[in-house]
Amino acid sequence: MAAVSQLQRQFIEYTTSLQTEGYLDDQFIQLQKLQDESNPDFVVEVVYLFFDDSEKLLNNLANALQQKIVDYKQVDSHVHQFKGSSSSIGAKRVTNVCVHFRNYCEEKNLDGCLRCLQQVKQEYIFVRSKLEALFKLEQQILQAGGSIPMME
Repeated sequence: MAAVSQLQRQFIEYTTSLQTEGYLDDQFIQLQKLQDESNPDFVVEVVYLFFDDSEKLLNNLANALQQKIVDYKQVDSHVHQFKGSSSSIGAKRVTNVCVHFRNYCEEKNLDGCLRCLQQVKQEYIFVRSKLEALFKLEQQILQAGGSIPMME
């Protein structure tokens, strides 16, 4: 049982550090609260949908910004979608970059947009690896017979 409580403590510390470092916000904790016995994979499923969407949106953004004549309305529409899906899972740093990205779209500033695309890719890769590590920790807790601790 000591192993379980140690894993649970790790889980809480890790989740807290992700919030402190600004990777995740309260929205992620709200998602965790929606998960229960009847829907034990809820958070993982929602987050993996976000991963799938993000991959598509990043590709769409890269393609849209490589056109000879960039359609900034289309770029902005992709960024708006990305902002929505990242904020819905609480991926705060991705959301924040999207806010700046949209400003560059409004200004039709290609350099700014390209810089933001790199930044948003980077933040997405960071949050994805952090969440995958968190899910791995969840699996270890469950396999050890423990329950996932609730964050406040």
